Amino acid sequence: MARRRQARVQVKDAVREGGLFRARLIQAGALLVVALLALVARYAWLQLSQHEEFVTRSESNRIKLRPVAPARGLVYDRNGVLLADNRPAFRIEVVPERVADLEATLSGLAGLLVLDDDDLERFRVQYAAARRFQPVPLKFNLGEEEMARFAVNQHRFPGVDVVSYHSRHYVHGALYSHIIGYVGRIDADDQARLDGRRYAGSSHTGKTGLERHYEDLLHGHAGLEHVETHAAGRPLRVVSRTPPRAGRHLYLSLDHRLQSAMAAAFEGESGAAMAVDPRSGEVLGMVSLPGFDPNPFVGGISRRAYAELVDSPDRPLFNRVVQGGYEPGSTLKPLLVVAGLELDVIRAGDRVLSTGQYQLPGHSQVYRDWRAGGHGQVDAREAIAQSVNTYFYRLAVDIGIDRMAAFMGRFGFGERTGLDVIGEARGVLPSREWKQATLREPWYLGETVIAGIGQGYWVTTMPQLAQSMSILARRGRHAPLHLLRATQDGIDGEPIPVPGQAASELPLGDAGHWEVAVQGMVDVVHGATGTARAIGQGAPYRIAGKTGTAQRVSRREGRNPDSLARHLRNQALFVAFAPAEDPAIVLVVVIEGGGSGSRAAAPIARRILDAWWAIGRELQP
Repeated sequence: MARRRQARVQVKDAVREGGLFRARLIQAGALLVVALLALVARYAWLQLSQHEEFVTRSESNRIKLRPVAPARGLVYDRNGVLLADNRPAFRIEVVPERVADLEATLSGLAGLLVLDDDDLERFRVQYAAARRFQPVPLKFNLGEEEMARFAVNQHRFPGVDVVSYHSRHYVHGALYSHIIGYVGRIDADDQARLDGRRYAGSSHTGKTGLERHYEDLLHGHAGLEHVETHAAGRPLRVVSRTPPRAGRHLYLSLDHRLQSAMAAAFEGESGAAMAVDPRSGEVLGMVSLPGFDPNPFVGGISRRAYAELVDSPDRPLFNRVVQGGYEPGSTLKPLLVVAGLELDVIRAGDRVLSTGQYQLPGHSQVYRDWRAGGHGQVDAREAIAQSVNTYFYRLAVDIGIDRMAAFMGRFGFGERTGLDVIGEARGVLPSREWKQATLREPWYLGETVIAGIGQGYWVTTMPQLAQSMSILARRGRHAPLHLLRATQDGIDGEPIPVPGQAASELPLGDAGHWEVAVQGMVDVVHGATGTARAIGQGAPYRIAGKTGTAQRVSRREGRNPDSLARHLRNQALFVAFAPAEDPAIVLVVVIEGGGSGSRAAAPIARRILDAWWAIGRELQP
């Protein structure tokens, strides 16, 4: 029994087990070596082949590229008076790709900031159009309390930052609103036309006026910053910086003293005035009244405030100087005399009997003068001084509409003057061709009669009137109108004069024809029977002027203009230049619903000319 138990006991094979262990150890070592070789190979591949890619990725996580908006160029008058400035301000920006829940973010910010419906609506429109990495401004001009509240809670709003910027400020408010215009937020239409690289980091662009016309000069070019950030994206330091190139400063031909005096001279009346130096074509002053404060438009004007401006019966947003169209009335009579003399239709000394009415041969229609019974025997000079309508009815018919249109077109009527503004109107130079093309109707002789006193289809603009009077004042010499006088690159640079367009001549067969018209205009103010002789009293300089009154209703509908509602009363105009013997200023004044050029527009013109004289005639071409 014992033998059988001993037989069942197995004896361990130490040699075999040792060999098996060694084999397994070798296998494990081989696997370990293979794994190490694979790791080394992978490490070598990453370090050698992919080095540049991963360095770039690392740097992009650590270094952010941030565009730097350039400072907008400032705007000055001719004497260095600041008109448009930049002020430091702060805004809230949102980066779409870093915001997980937009609505929750906006809801949280609404508890810290003063956000109205207009702010949110503008933001949503821009947010929808922006690229995911592009910051979208939410609110401009943050107050100190808003900034403090946000700073404490900024950790709650990833992707939302406070950014400093320069906010445009218009120093004199409404006084230059229709000239300089204003800047506004860049919208989808702006993004489509602007250079994205040049406007990187910019939130505003010129919308109206010179801000829009000279946007290319004023804006400048964007810079770039390399900013080191931590894991949460918070900026730590600026690693390197390519500075932006600021926009150029503009020096305008306007004189702030004259501009202020022009606005004050209206004493609350609605209308416009434009003063030009005929020697150079520089615009010395230009007002459209009433105006509006452009500053609310910079950050985004509210709907309610904008609606009040749009719905106002005074139309403060309407630029009367540039966009307004007016029947010139009798202001064209001096030019028509020049046309009659040049075309040999009249002679300066010929006298014509004015009976107070005019009829075309074979027609029953009676065209009346403004003075019942007429003015008696008058020549060309007296016809201008007394504004004798019947004289010009006959003169227009004798010249004919074809020759009248051709001659008046030489003064620039019916075409834009090229003044460096946005939205200049063309006006209407009545002619046979214009009526056929516009109304599909033939021209009638009776329409020539009323065209002779600047009514009917005539539509002129203030720049056109200023240009034509400048040509007359300079006896045929034409210097193109302009507002920009010089530009300046940085605060240390010298203002560089802008080369003006070359002056041109409007020659006549007899230069004396100019003098007949000019002397007639002098008699308007300084003559015994002139229609504006009241403003000539006590003037230390001689004024050449011409009143104009454009009817809005016929005499039968309203014999007494003062009995009509304001918007139905006649337009009152006055054109002038001084000193008459050597003109240094041309002035055009229009009063809406003024009733009479002599009573409404002429006194305002005298106040403006007195202000110009008091300045000391320092304005030089």
